[in-house]
Amino acid sequence: MKLLVTGGCGFIGSNFIRYMLKNTKYEIINLDALTYSGNPDNLKDVAGSERYRFVKGMIGDKKLVSELVQDVDHVVNFAAESHVDRSINDPKPFISTNIEGTQNIIEVCRHSDIKKIVHISTDEVYGELGETGKFIESLPLLPNSPYSASKASADLIIRAYHETYGMPVATARPSNNYGYYQYPEKFLPLLITNLLEDKPVPVYGEGKNIRDWIFVEDCCAGIAAILDRGKAGEVYNVGGESEKRNIDIVRMVMRLLGKNESYIKFVKDRPGHDYRYALDNTRIRKELGWAPKMNLETGLAKTVEWYRNNPEWWKSLKEKLEKENKGFWS
Repeated sequence: MKLLVTGGCGFIGSNFIRYMLKNTKYEIINLDALTYSGNPDNLKDVAGSERYRFVKGMIGDKKLVSELVQDVDHVVNFAAESHVDRSINDPKPFISTNIEGTQNIIEVCRHSDIKKIVHISTDEVYGELGETGKFIESLPLLPNSPYSASKASADLIIRAYHETYGMPVATARPSNNYGYYQYPEKFLPLLITNLLEDKPVPVYGEGKNIRDWIFVEDCCAGIAAILDRGKAGEVYNVGGESEKRNIDIVRMVMRLLGKNESYIKFVKDRPGHDYRYALDNTRIRKELGWAPKMNLETGLAKTVEWYRNNPEWWKSLKEKLEKENKGFWS
């Protein structure tokens, strides 16, 4: 069996490719444009595998995508612009990649013999929660940022192609991923690397926003379950079942690194900052038999240790970010 992974040089995509090479017999083609957060070093350890091939290109390139799709059985679409702060500064790339790029992939697949497509979405398409409750898959989509609006639009395109053309596509909506190879503009790698460099850590508002955290390898296992056993036309929440306020995550990492709270720098909150996300995992647990395995404390410790041991991976990326003076995290 052959699998096309788009955006496979990004954070979750690269971890997914590594997971699939280790745990399945798939041959994998990785299509990635290598924009700022796509990093071939994320897959340096598997680049020589006979079951892995990298192709540089855009998901909006119809000719290239058509050629690749003809040679595979399944597609998993990770390719996306995903940083909320960047979407606030300039929404246009998010419209181009997340909406138009997704439509190009699904349209090309419509004229092929693809057996299944898994589209990777986000919990942010639901909007925000109050103090109680969790997102279930049947809720209306109420995105609050240009990023989440572009992902919600892609989700609706995916749904329309299934309903209209019977396309064999399922959608995964993960919660906040953390783990190895995450681009250092994001919350956790920025937090960890700043502390490793003895620098202050920016925290939006009062740090009371709540997120549901999932270790990236658990997320990859969930996506693999959807690819293997998920039903066409369905949406599956892939939640970590580990809700924490941002400030509590900061304190947990500080304890792991032996730092005190003098390093916290509260900064002006970003526009449209959703208060809380939390996913109900009932469907994927009951229908596919998947559940997260890594508890947050152990996963954070593993993540901190990885960044401590791999400064050659993140230091140059941090230097580039600081020169660009880009935002903090999504």
